[in-house]
Amino acid sequence: MSDEKTTRRDLGALAAGGALAAACATLPARPAEAYQGNMERAVSDLYGALASLRESTPNKGGHRERAIALVQQAIEETEAGIQYANATGGGGAGGPP
Repeated sequence: MSDEKTTRRDLGALAAGGALAAACATLPARPAEAYQGNMERAVSDLYGALASLRESTPNKGGHRERAIALVQQAIEETEAGIQYANATGGGGAGGPP
């Protein structure tokens, strides 16, 4: 009789494990988000540069304004790169550029 109880218990555990495996197999695959440490630091530094440029006096013959626009563009491109890496699972050492 104890063999029968053990067998039923084993079958129940096996069925539960199989159901869990089937449920996990139906989940959509998502690429892993890699931490983009260098890119995150670059964005932070760019925001610092942008703040400094905005606080400077505007007597630079239009070069300050051009620098502000270029730093804003660099922020957008760097953030886009982070989003791309997160969406494709890229980034980190040894990954695609």
